[in-house]
Amino acid sequence: MSSFEQFHFDFYQSNYTIDDQEEGCNSYGSDKNLCESRKSQREKQAAAGALVPADMLLSPQSYTGQVLQPAYSPDALPQLGYNDGIDEEPPLLEELGINFEHIWQKTLPVLNPMKPADGSIMNETDLTGPMVFCLALGATLLMAGKVHFGYVYGMSAIGCLAMHALLNLMSISGVSHGCVASVLGYCLLPMVILSSSAVVFSLQGIPGTVLALFIVGWCSLSASKIFTSALAMEGQQLLIAYPCALLYGLFALLTVF
Repeated sequence: MSSFEQFHFDFYQSNYTIDDQEEGCNSYGSDKNLCESRKSQREKQAAAGALVPADMLLSPQSYTGQVLQPAYSPDALPQLGYNDGIDEEPPLLEELGINFEHIWQKTLPVLNPMKPADGSIMNETDLTGPMVFCLALGATLLMAGKVHFGYVYGMSAIGCLAMHALLNLMSISGVSHGCVASVLGYCLLPMVILSSSAVVFSLQGIPGTVLALFIVGWCSLSASKIFTSALAMEGQQLLIAYPCALLYGLFALLTVF
């Protein structure tokens, strides 16, 4: 049995190499065309191997990852140029156009009518503050037992359109709808104070009437001052304050009665 295994091993063992093949082609007079084709094929494979960069000829021992899972390299991520876009996005309030610093800067001239207003700030069409003040006015009226949300928004829209037409006729540069709505909405803040006081005590009397007249004058003075500074209409503040007083007088009537 051992002699058969030795015979089987000797039978399959061979010292045949490519060099022997070349020698066989040269010495034993084999088919020249077959030898030349094999030689040209080996030359093409050698030339193709020379064109491959040395970096791509990786040895099997250099790969340490798992099957179907590339090896992790910490230096590869910066080279890809990948940046997390979430960190570069602006905040949500900035995307919505809500800036509390601008709202406070626009509210200060309303709270202090004697302070000069900055026209460049009031030229911005910021409607966040006006919407908040309109909601606050409607909410305080609701607390006083008066459901007047429709009247508040209706008179605000009609008043903004009328003031826009009037200011475009009086000024040279003109004004946009957003600027008019922003200024009139911010100057509605004293009226919110009047409607808040109506929750505590009744305004139907002499003290309530005096307070309502004071609030109307406060709102109209603030709005006219801002319009004159923003539109460069010096000397025309009283002409602008009169229609503003008529508009805020309607809100005062809703609050008192």
